[in-house]
Amino acid sequence: MNVELRQVHDSDLPVFFRQMNDPEALHMAAFAPKDPADRDAFDAHWARIRSSADVVRTVLADGDVVGSAAVYGVPGEREVTYWVDRAYWGKGIATAALRALLTEVPERPLYARAASDNAGSLRVLEKCGFRAVATASGYANARGAEIAETVLILEG
Repeated sequence: MNVELRQVHDSDLPVFFRQMNDPEALHMAAFAPKDPADRDAFDAHWARIRSSADVVRTVLADGDVVGSAAVYGVPGEREVTYWVDRAYWGKGIATAALRALLTEVPERPLYARAASDNAGSLRVLEKCGFRAVATASGYANARGAEIAETVLILEG
């Protein structure tokens, strides 16, 4: 499968919104918006990040929009995030997309966070050179509870 990144287009947003409302994907991601079905909040969020200095990309697999990937935050504390449609999990797309994003954004260190029980996401991050440095606890809206999260870093 050919995986590419490109600028986010307005036409990508309905796809992202649908993806963000998949109950199983929300549970795995854990740290999601309070109300993922709130389209106005979703649109405001995307308008804000698209107008920021953050690097935000659409993930394409064989030309189809399958997710997003981004680097955001203040220099020295920037984090990566990504979302891939559940129908495409386990196909190497998240790893390929994150690798492409890391090539596009060479600054280091970069950080990542994942629910500690999200083995798939932790595996993607480790394949891309991130290493776990801490665990923390945070409130996961998608699970309605405090959960453990793993903090990872990608250095030099």
